[in-house]
Amino acid sequence: ASRRGLDNTPSPQVVAAMTLLCNRVLEPVRAHYKRPVILTSGYRAPAVNKAAGGAASSQHVAGEAADFTVHGVSNIEVCRWMEANLNYDQLIYEFGESGWIHASYRADRLRNMELSAVRRGRKTVYLPGIVT
Repeated sequence: ASRRGLDNTPSPQVVAAMTLLCNRVLEPVRAHYKRPVILTSGYRAPAVNKAAGGAASSQHVAGEAADFTVHGVSNIEVCRWMEANLNYDQLIYEFGESGWIHASYRADRLRNMELSAVRRGRKTVYLPGIVT
């Protein structure tokens, strides 16, 4: 946002959604592993989301999603722990250990949907479940 001069200021509604995501997903992960949760993407205003190549329907735009890793812990281990211990809307194991974890939380829609994002040629494909 700052590199492109785009405003990425969240509305009060978005701040409330981000707070829920932090309290219900990110903080429990941090507390369990007692390690930093490294956010690589969180809230993205619509113009920022577009510039990042995000889908127009991305939950990042609503402040409901974050992409992250946990310092010193494999992505698959974190995903497996989350799958067994937390409620969320989506949990996506994105591009294996060289990638990140995408998690979303929306209080009125906790699907506990697990997916894995993989590259097939130049295309991203989403597979059901957390697969390695």
